[in-house]
Amino acid sequence: MDPIRRQIIATGAAATAVAAAQGVFAAQTAQAPSGTSFFDKGPVRTHYEDQGGTGFPLLCIPGGGLNSVLASLHNGPFDPFKEFAGDFRCITQDLRNANAGQSSGPLEIDRPWDSHTDDQLDLMDHLGINKFMVIGFCIGGPLVWNLLKRAPDRVVAAVLAQPSGFRPEMPTLTYDGNMMGWGPDLVKRRPDITMDMVQRYLTNMYKKNPDFVFTVTRDFVRQCQTPILILPDDIPAHPYKVAMEAAMLAPNAEVSMYPWKEPKERIPIAVRQVRSFLKAHRPASA
Repeated sequence: MDPIRRQIIATGAAATAVAAAQGVFAAQTAQAPSGTSFFDKGPVRTHYEDQGGTGFPLLCIPGGGLNSVLASLHNGPFDPFKEFAGDFRCITQDLRNANAGQSSGPLEIDRPWDSHTDDQLDLMDHLGINKFMVIGFCIGGPLVWNLLKRAPDRVVAAVLAQPSGFRPEMPTLTYDGNMMGWGPDLVKRRPDITMDMVQRYLTNMYKKNPDFVFTVTRDFVRQCQTPILILPDDIPAHPYKVAMEAAMLAPNAEVSMYPWKEPKERIPIAVRQVRSFLKAHRPASA
């Protein structure tokens, strides 16, 4: 087969897989967990879950791309709320405008990543939390890096599990996946949003500066002093090469075993490493 045609077919299949995976996340989130609350700031409403208690705060960012919702956190490779409840105050939220979620607000076309980081920092402020740790799955990887860029004095340690990243051999993968698996359903339920707006939003998010981890540069990672633990993956949307490059560049980074999700018997080992990492970098107070 002609190499160019092979690449087109592979990219299209991968984008379809991304869209299908987002549909699975959506299907898993028909019912939100009990104990959730809402927080309003201006036109943005955030649906969140707060474990409460006196443990050091741990912000948990679910996977699922732009369909990231708090209920899917409890159906991932491991559930931080279940695993770390005894040691940390776990907090999570629906991503703004995720189709199966209850967080909503404007589609900020010119600042897609920063709009989500705004919501995360606003939630921490609402809860009276200054310093916190963070663990992010999938899209949580770029969002964690953006938090480290925006609030380096507040995030004391970070875990990136199966982080998203840019694949130069599939340059429109995440853009295509969200154009199929997120945008059309959003437009159906939000008459104030059009597919042209979605296209411009996703262009700024995934095509304007398509490289590395989307939200920060390699120079930023080289200079980032925050302790980081990376649990790599290697599916089209979670490139192993990018995860390992970030781990090599960040001066205070650690890496888990790989693969850590298969066989499933390895997951508890990864969880133990995450717990040990978080405890080692936990300050005395928030």
